[in-house]
Amino acid sequence: MLRYKETEDIDARFSEVERTVTAWRQVLPNANQVARTEFNNRLRISLIHHDAALEGEVLSYSEIKAAVDPSIISDPSLIPSYEEIRRFDDACNHAAGEAANKKKPFKLDTIRELYSFLAPEEKAKGLPFRKENPLHRLYYHDIAAPEKILPAMRKLGEWIDEPATKDLHVIEKVATLHSRFMAIFPWAKESGRTIRIASNQLLQEGGYPIAIIHSIDRQRYYEALRGDHIALTSLYLEAVQTTAETELRVYEEAQKAPPKKRSKKSITSP
Repeated sequence: MLRYKETEDIDARFSEVERTVTAWRQVLPNANQVARTEFNNRLRISLIHHDAALEGEVLSYSEIKAAVDPSIISDPSLIPSYEEIRRFDDACNHAAGEAANKKKPFKLDTIRELYSFLAPEEKAKGLPFRKENPLHRLYYHDIAAPEKILPAMRKLGEWIDEPATKDLHVIEKVATLHSRFMAIFPWAKESGRTIRIASNQLLQEGGYPIAIIHSIDRQRYYEALRGDHIALTSLYLEAVQTTAETELRVYEEAQKAPPKKRSKKSITSP
């Protein structure tokens, strides 16, 4: 959903998002825990669904639920994408855990580690970069030639470690990192998924809700990758604000809902 005009003042967008996120942060500590757990579960399913759509895959709610819910016993052979969903979910869980613990600074190795969850078969090989340009791919922007990937990744790592980068607003840093990484496109598969999970890790580390780029914005996302980071910044601002606003509405509705009546059994003295 395109909420903003591309010509709108980017500073005004940041201010609006900051107001929403500030309200979101204030509500979280006292939010209904049942509603919060339910929201986070649904948010993860939404993330998996829309991220798969960016990769040209259509996943149903039931498929995703069966793959990520440990209470559901499923036959993996009945769900072709079962393992792929589980890997994505595991990578997201790892990213959320790292963001909460803040034990290690975000570095280029952080991105490589997330990639290893998505492509475990490549981990045994040392997570090698691609050796050729993919003939068929979803993304239409220019990507680095294979021989230029290693120096470009090193340069990206240096940018991540620069003091000036650390001083950027987290959303601007995420959008710039995302843009630069996708211009390199180090792995033929999973590069897009990897950097989107890494971006959400950075957002969570900074105290922001995760960003979900919706399937309806798929073409807009592809186009944003063909330009500089400004278009991606707009997408991330919109996505972060949408998550915060949606979560705030959930808690507001939960607060207004009448309390559930206690059963006779629960009020009977022992």
